[in-house]
Amino acid sequence: MGTLQFHMDADAPKTTFVHYWEKCVGSCHGYTALREDYRKQLEKAAGDIGFQYVRFHGILNDDMCVVQENRPGEYTYNFFNIDNIFDFLLRIGMKPFMEIGFMPTPFASGEQTCFHYKGNVTVPKDYQAWDSFIAEMMRHFICRYGLAEVRQWYFEVWNEPNLKFFFAGDQKDYFTLYEHTARAIKSVDTGLQVGGPATAINAWIPELIDYCTQNGVPLDFISTHHYPTDDPLWNSGMSLEAFFADIEKKAKEGHSEEIHKQATVYRRGILKEMTERARKDAGDYPLYYTEWNTSASLPDDVHDYPYSAALVTKTVIDNIGLVDAYSFWTFTDIFEEHAQHCGEFHGGFGLQTVHGIPKPAYRAFELLHRMGSERYPAMEEQGNVGMLAASGRDGGLCVLAYNQQIPDQPAGKETVELQIDNCSVTCAEIFRIDEEHGNARKLWDNMGCPEYPDADQMGRLYQASVLGREELAIRKTETGIKVEFEIPEYGVALIQLK
Repeated sequence: MGTLQFHMDADAPKTTFVHYWEKCVGSCHGYTALREDYRKQLEKAAGDIGFQYVRFHGILNDDMCVVQENRPGEYTYNFFNIDNIFDFLLRIGMKPFMEIGFMPTPFASGEQTCFHYKGNVTVPKDYQAWDSFIAEMMRHFICRYGLAEVRQWYFEVWNEPNLKFFFAGDQKDYFTLYEHTARAIKSVDTGLQVGGPATAINAWIPELIDYCTQNGVPLDFISTHHYPTDDPLWNSGMSLEAFFADIEKKAKEGHSEEIHKQATVYRRGILKEMTERARKDAGDYPLYYTEWNTSASLPDDVHDYPYSAALVTKTVIDNIGLVDAYSFWTFTDIFEEHAQHCGEFHGGFGLQTVHGIPKPAYRAFELLHRMGSERYPAMEEQGNVGMLAASGRDGGLCVLAYNQQIPDQPAGKETVELQIDNCSVTCAEIFRIDEEHGNARKLWDNMGCPEYPDADQMGRLYQASVLGREELAIRKTETGIKVEFEIPEYGVALIQLK
């Protein structure tokens, strides 16, 4: 293929560049936040990438020991473990994005649970008891941390209630749970921020807004989730139940290839399409995606390879101006939803392996973080390659480029030529993520996939995860400068000019 030519003007008017993807990051259930290794990895990610809030399931699970029933209808609350976690977050400069769930067993109306850690997903058996508990928990937070601090937190009601796996009720049951929880929170202080519906696949947004408007229920923000592999369901027009019933039917008929396609194939740019619709549905409410990743499957090797770095970069650039927070799920493979998986690299959701080896997607967020608070006018994609120019966090000018394609579609190395008018710098560096750079998974594969790497292997893996860095030649032109570089398939590159 020929050279792709991009053009920008260093004197063009810049606009504010909000790092919305740094607002929040996801993690496994709350109890894991009591672990030392979890804390070290979160602190590192916050420092390298700039994450401000963290969200996790199960802050009210039984393993957190929050509620005990002494005798029928008489409860004792214990916020010690929650305090321990929140104290840590504040100590490292972060804050909680508190997903309220799952249901403490003493309050639960049933026995249905989810995941290895058995989070109860039923509604309260006694809403008066639930309301009292929620209000008391808010009062406790305000007493311990101060009203001004707690008003900066976010309280999100439940997780993916449109999936039977996560919620034993229907939409009406969720709206009832949301109303009780939101009113209980606001009864303590109207300045506390509460929202939902925290749904999978961008669902229930207009319905929740309508319910809250018609019934005078507090609603401060909209939250939802999506993955690119939601595409077949999102476009099918089916209900979730009908979609999975169709999958089950095809499985019984032996159509495994069709099932695989239905569960994994998606269109390039689908996450932007989903976000645009959610933005429209949310209206004037802040829109927070509190869960997303490059694949919803676990394990899925795409999480460990440069493929995810390229998709992360394109998606973050695509969604500028559409979303107020975009919380990647998750920052680490310390992750116990289906028990802790074996192997340093096992296709987990995390940006870091269980021992903290940064994956290519981690490095992509690191490059995004190096960009400053102002951006230049958008440059149109050419083929699979796109780029964004912005001020540098440490001064100068940054250009972030990606070569992104979806699975099973043509992809290859591209040569890129960038003309920058009204620029006279003489020094440029390029930082790379691709098959040969910032890709520790490749080395691990070449090692024979050791399940328990020794100290020497761990050192080599960490070194392999480091960004590629080299000098980039600059050519002067009549109107400014020109740089030329190659970007492999699924590659990401940051050019820094100072």
